[in-house]
Amino acid sequence: MTPLPAKPARLFPTARAEAAVANKPTSTAQTEHPAYRLAFQDDEFLLRDEARPVRLQLELMKAEIALAEARIASTFVFYGSARIPSPEDAAALVAASEPGDDRRIAESLAAKSHYYTVARELARLASSVGEDAAGKQFVVCSGGGPSIMEAANRGAADVGAISVGLNIVLPFEQVPNPYVTPGLSFQFHYFALRKMHFLMRARAVAAFPGGFGTFDELFELLTLVQTGKVPALPIFLFGRDFWSRVVDFDALADEGTIARSDLDLFHIVETADEAWAIVKAHYSL
Repeated sequence: MTPLPAKPARLFPTARAEAAVANKPTSTAQTEHPAYRLAFQDDEFLLRDEARPVRLQLELMKAEIALAEARIASTFVFYGSARIPSPEDAAALVAASEPGDDRRIAESLAAKSHYYTVARELARLASSVGEDAAGKQFVVCSGGGPSIMEAANRGAADVGAISVGLNIVLPFEQVPNPYVTPGLSFQFHYFALRKMHFLMRARAVAAFPGGFGTFDELFELLTLVQTGKVPALPIFLFGRDFWSRVVDFDALADEGTIARSDLDLFHIVETADEAWAIVKAHYSL
């Protein structure tokens, strides 16, 4: 009996190949109508409300595939304000402000510019861990924007390491900061999917002074750890003066709305070295 020919690697054509053919149809009333487009090439169809479950899946899948292909085994996540200036820009921010409340706010933000330096230094330390058999460890991951986020990605770039940026579509333009690795710069429509990617590989999280976005990300993480959805990991709140003023954690425990032991879920720290020492001890680095 003559041996059967080897089975081809693929039985069906790839979607890419089929799409190339589908893009060159004979022009008729039928082929010109959107209904004739391949579903995955039909933007009008994909953007319908009914296709939301598909879009949610795509936002989860796209970044996940890219991070896996980059062999990113774990991340060090940075949360923080998009308004705190770098030390180089602090004086200019104050100088450009108007006398009065505007000047007071500018001076308050400028006084926090040292956190930019701290975030940058912590990112350098995390990025120096490198790679093991499982992949790249403690890869810096930020929201991809300016200020504290920029400092984190910049710290990774300082030591020649890759870093991740997870931007979100906002009513005002938010351009990825220039220090994010281009192939690891993502843009999200859904906050929920963005927050999932922040935490799926996180082995440590640093929260610097910030606003609603920082609070949203931080308290969701604390809730996940508190409820056992996420294993305990080093969580850092940078700036005792800031955090003790804006959140009275002890009062929550005194009121009984959280357990006293929940105060041990995070560390309030001031310096990069202080936080990194806790990470090293936690993971026996």
